[in-house]
Formats: sequence, structure tokens, C-alpha cells
Amino acid sequence: MKPGARLRLVLGLLAALSLAPLRAELADTIERIKPALVVVGTYNPLKSPAFVMRGSGFAVGDGTLVATNDHVIRAAAGDGDTPDQLAILVPAGTAKGPHRAELSRRDAAHDLALLRHAGPPLPALTLGLPDSVREGQPIAFSGFPIGGALGFSPVTHHGIVASITPVALPPGNARDLKNRTLKQLRSGAFPIFQLDATAYPGNSGGPLFDPASGAVLGVLNMVFVKSTKESLLEKPSGISYAIPARHLAELLARER
Repeated sequence: MKPGARLRLVLGLLAALSLAPLRAELADTIERIKPALVVVGTYNPLKSPAFVMRGSGFAVGDGTLVATNDHVIRAAAGDGDTPDQLAILVPAGTAKGPHRAELSRRDAAHDLALLRHAGPPLPALTLGLPDSVREGQPIAFSGFPIGGALGFSPVTHHGIVASITPVALPPGNARDLKNRTLKQLRSGAFPIFQLDATAYPGNSGGPLFDPASGAVLGVLNMVFVKSTKESLLEKPSGISYAIPARHLAELLARER
């Protein structure tokens, strides 16, 4: 074997050995957090399908609360002409649902919302320490990508925090561009996590977590798609973002 080939082999083995503990930890962590993951959507028994997915979410607090994105709730609200009811599905639990849910709290500025569901309490996830996230640290996130087209089974991706950068989130549509929102866009920027792992529409509202401990570091917020939704499986941008968990902690504090 040539010296160069031997060196590449040794480096490859060392890299594999260094990743092995992380992969083992992540596998254990995924098993722990799956029962807390839910599909957020609307339910109407008069329609087919009766349940329509709008995004992802996860149990927090006392287990009857679900954290998700505010834009997921806005999508679930629809045009106001249908009697669709907010609901959740629990794919990894025994009481799958759908369970009726109601909006409990919202933070439109940080695109966060809390739902109170009528099902049995779920094993809630723990929030990580505020402001503990650093650029370059490993992360993972779980959810239900591509609007349930892949089935309601949790999917997990892992990577690193590529950047912590300030951003001001736009409203859901032009009708929401009121004076207060315009002021926020001009001066209300706050740090957000940019990830190097690829998320997809449908991941919104899912937890960003520490691969070893499972502590929630953020909430998946948006995915930059550089082409049409129809071709996003072939041409994902790889640019995904998450809202820091400290804003969710503040929202939960208001619930008590």
C-alpha cells in the first residue's frame, strides 16, 4: 500500500472512531425524544382526509402543552370559512389521536406558539440552558418533513450550528404588515441559528436538540428552498434556521 493511501486509511479510521460515540448517543437520544414529537394540523370529520398536517411540534411543560411555530398555526387557521379544528397526532404514542387542541400562547415576533391539547399528557422535552449554544457545536432535529408525504414517522437529521446571526422574521403575509410589524423588521432583529443540516417544509415547529442530552436548543423555523416545492427533494438548499429555545422558555413562563 502506498504511503498516501495508508495515511488516508488511518485518517478515515480515526474519523470513524471519533464519530462512533456521537452516533451511539444520538441513537439513544432519538429513542427518548420520539414519544414527545407530534404532528400539528387540523381535523374535520366531514372532509377527506379528515386530518391535514400543517407542521411539527413537541411536548413541553406538563405534557399537555405542545410547542410549534406561530406560522404553523396561521396555516392551520386557513381562510376562516371552514370549521376545521386544531389537532395533533402522536405517531410514537399509544394514544395517537387526533386530539383536539387550542391555541394557548403565541409569540408572533419570534414565530412561536403553544397549544393545549386534550389528549393524555406526553413525556415533555427539557429546554437547554439559555444562550449556551455556540457556533460549530453538534445538533440534531426531528420532525415530519414534506407535509407527511413520507408518512407520519419522525425523521431526524444531524449537523452543526453553522452560524448565529441576527434576523427579523417577516409576517405571514402582506396583510400583517402593520406599523408595529414594520418597526420590528427595522429594529427587532434577534439572534437565530443557521444550520448546515437540511430540513424540509413540514419540519417547521420541530425541536432542535443536543444529540447527547436531548435538551431542546431551539425550534425549527424555516427552510430556504431555492426552487419550487415540487423539486425540493432534488434541489434542497441545505439552509435551515431555528429559533433559540430561550424565547420558548419565556413563552412557557407566561403560561404559569
